Amino acid sequence: MKVIIHGGFFSESNTNQETKRAKQDAMAQICEAAHKYLQTHTATETAMFAVALLEDHELFNAGYGSQLQSDGKVRLSAAVMEGHTQRFAGVINLEEVKNPIHVAGKLLAVDDRVLSGEGAQKFARDHGFDSYNPVSEQRLKEYQEKRNQANRLGTVGCVALDRDGNLAAATSTGGKGFEIPCRVSDSATVAGNYADRLSAVSCTGVGEDIVSAALASRIVTRVADGQTLKQAMERSFSEMKAYDGFAGAIGITAAGEIFHMDSHPYMVWASFDINLQVFS
Repeated sequence: MKVIIHGGFFSESNTNQETKRAKQDAMAQICEAAHKYLQTHTATETAMFAVALLEDHELFNAGYGSQLQSDGKVRLSAAVMEGHTQRFAGVINLEEVKNPIHVAGKLLAVDDRVLSGEGAQKFARDHGFDSYNPVSEQRLKEYQEKRNQANRLGTVGCVALDRDGNLAAATSTGGKGFEIPCRVSDSATVAGNYADRLSAVSCTGVGEDIVSAALASRIVTRVADGQTLKQAMERSFSEMKAYDGFAGAIGITAAGEIFHMDSHPYMVWASFDINLQVFS
């Protein structure tokens, strides 16, 4: 039973040591909680559990504390995928919901499994998700002062392997900030979040770069074709060098291989196998 999570890229961590430590501490606590949760829950349940904790934490750009789009609204995207069933579900540009990852989880059971905008919000309300304002004071201040240019690369995710050998990936984002309203990120697509019976991957970084690389699905496909997770990530990341793609990825295989990679430094991540590891 293994779990790995990421909290996106945090360039301000280079200069603000207090913020960096706070994020590392939060990642450690959430990863440890997720590993404990995994002892009695499935990979899918655990992946969503961990992502929901990250969504609830104001230091991460997902759920509460998400970036505001150029019209001053927060629109959230999230997805979950089960490796053993090959079912993918997601919400895109969902407004006024606390945990978009749980809305995506509800969609796993229906036929129309990727919803956007008003349709996603109506589905959320119909399934008991109350209205919630995800704007934190810090994000509002950044928006008002238009000074978040160095803090735009946050997405959160979790990949889990459960006791039955099943894999799942879950990813959530609040966007890059000041984007055109209703811009679609990679997080609720198979480029940013993908799993099959052999491996599962969650990505973070610049959504357009990740989509251009079809990154998560490409990595998982290469593992299915016989490469190790390390080899699959290295090959896939090397292909983004042609356009200086900005991305990070975490993954686990059914055989228990855990690997992470980023094209630019300071993706914050944590894993729990036998011991807890936290890095940025």
